Amino acid sequence: MTAELTRGQNHPLSQVRLEIRISAGSPVVAAVAIGDEHGTVRGWEGVAHPGAPALPGLEVPKQAATAHRLAVDLGAMPESAHRLSVLLALPAGVGVPARFGAVAAPFVAVTGLDGTELATFTLTGLDTESAVVALELYRRQGAWKVRAVGQGYADGLAALLADQGLPDAVRLADTVHEAVAQGLARSVAAPPRQRTADGDRTRHSGAPQPDQAAAPRATSPYGPQDTPPGAPDTSSAVAPPMAGGPVDYTHPGRRATAPPPPPPPPAGQHPQPVAGDANGWSMDERLYNQVWGMFEDLARTTAAYRSAVDFADSRQEKELDQVLSDPRSRIGGQGDAVREAARARHAELVDRARAALDRDLAQLAAESDVVEPALPPAYARWDNPVWHGYRVPMELPMAVRLGDLRLPESGPLRIPMLVRLPLERGLWIDSGRTGVLDESFADPHRLRRLALDTAVAVAARLLAVYPAHEFAVQVIDPAGTGREALAPLVGTGALAAPPALGAGGVAEVLGRLTRRVDLVQMAVRGGAADSLPPEVDTAEQLLIVNDFPHGFDDRAVTQLRYLADEGPAVGVHLLMVADREDADGYGPLLDLLWRSLMRLTPVADDHLADPWVGHAWTYEPALVPPGSEVLQQVLARVATARTKY
Repeated sequence: MTAELTRGQNHPLSQVRLEIRISAGSPVVAAVAIGDEHGTVRGWEGVAHPGAPALPGLEVPKQAATAHRLAVDLGAMPESAHRLSVLLALPAGVGVPARFGAVAAPFVAVTGLDGTELATFTLTGLDTESAVVALELYRRQGAWKVRAVGQGYADGLAALLADQGLPDAVRLADTVHEAVAQGLARSVAAPPRQRTADGDRTRHSGAPQPDQAAAPRATSPYGPQDTPPGAPDTSSAVAPPMAGGPVDYTHPGRRATAPPPPPPPPAGQHPQPVAGDANGWSMDERLYNQVWGMFEDLARTTAAYRSAVDFADSRQEKELDQVLSDPRSRIGGQGDAVREAARARHAELVDRARAALDRDLAQLAAESDVVEPALPPAYARWDNPVWHGYRVPMELPMAVRLGDLRLPESGPLRIPMLVRLPLERGLWIDSGRTGVLDESFADPHRLRRLALDTAVAVAARLLAVYPAHEFAVQVIDPAGTGREALAPLVGTGALAAPPALGAGGVAEVLGRLTRRVDLVQMAVRGGAADSLPPEVDTAEQLLIVNDFPHGFDDRAVTQLRYLADEGPAVGVHLLMVADREDADGYGPLLDLLWRSLMRLTPVADDHLADPWVGHAWTYEPALVPPGSEVLQQVLARVATARTKY
């Protein structure tokens, strides 16, 4: 049952992973200050705010908005954290209300990850205040509670932060407002391309990115820097100083102040999404964090929808049980009227939940439409035009895309499945029919061929995202059944050696890789990594095993198990293409191998679960479009790069 708190009341919290949902009549800034047992906040690093939105166990939004969701994991809080103060403030700017008394009272709810409300608080009675401590989550005798505070500050965010014991509170408040202003500037769509005087087409943006706003114009790996609309192009010429006057060392392309925030979007509309609008030191890291933020958002909004539908179902069932338990209402029009009213209330609750889900899905779809074209090759689908300009990279990216993920409620929306590099565990591509959703794949031969095609696509992507000579692929194909599917790897020269055939080839490759793992482990443990024999290839190794277990004896299976356990730590990774049912004869030993690898499927299959609410996600492999030559072109460039360096 939800606890509706009034100012000063508290309520125990039964969960440690929470969301704090905020709604207000005007855009507000949300922040959280972490205090010790005395409520003292130890410096700026103890405050999560739009300029530094993430702390261990805590994440707050980066922009001012009328609706916020703050993620809190009390179990991840440091031992010194005893009090979390949820802070709200009106953003600085022209046209923004100067006091909470001029807008609708803010509403705050503490919920579980499934959307269940644990406690709510409406901040009534505010007048001249422009900043307020809304709630406190505090620890008492090892248990967490929530208290409704509602303490306002007429002197704004700086006075609130000073009252929290923070040094230089005025400067911190200015930092928060500046971060909000820059976030609003980034949410504006770029104007259409314009033609410059020399005929080149130049992209213009309404405001530079934060790391561009305070830096001179320079060549960027992501393209030319942006110029505000109407500003002169100063990238190629600098006006000379006045004769006899002082030299102006200010770079003509540098902005001294943050750009003014654009007008907020109309009520009820979300800011237009921007690719790379997430934390990170590089664009790749920002896009990676943004994609996983989309994944979390889809998981949570779907969980909220399912929870609301379950509540509506249970409420309807309870009301109908009450009708049936009363003999007087079983007969006649009174019972029918009660049943109809219960069904109407059920339909209303479900419709409201669906409307909220559709709104969130539309926002995620709009973000996906912006993010997908901006992804680098490591994150992009094979049909992304970015592959046409592919070049072998000089550095390893953060992650690689292994497919897409979706939920039944998400419709056409797909979230890229990104896996960090180097791989922490091997892969098992299941060539059997276990869990396959697409009944059109009744032919086991077709399914096995598609499984090997999937393995080739994964191997090609890994080869493409690693620098030259830092990644090698080897293949075990005992019966030679994968000759046609392996042709792109063999024909372009991307393989380190021809596919190993027969029992002898299996034993040779597994013995060599097992010895490599042993040698590297001993060298690392002994602190002599530079003293490896010259014949040991120190590049990361991917071993594709096709048609397992045909051609494998007990010794070979034991070696595979060893490589799966010990290989990833020293750069040896397995990619098994096998039918789980065909390999049942190996019993417990195979079970260990199966559990140590990540299972993927060549067709849609709902076998993956997220760590937040445990949804069964449908995985879709990252296959090359039919008739496309992109895979061969990429592999040819990889092979060419190896001959040059």
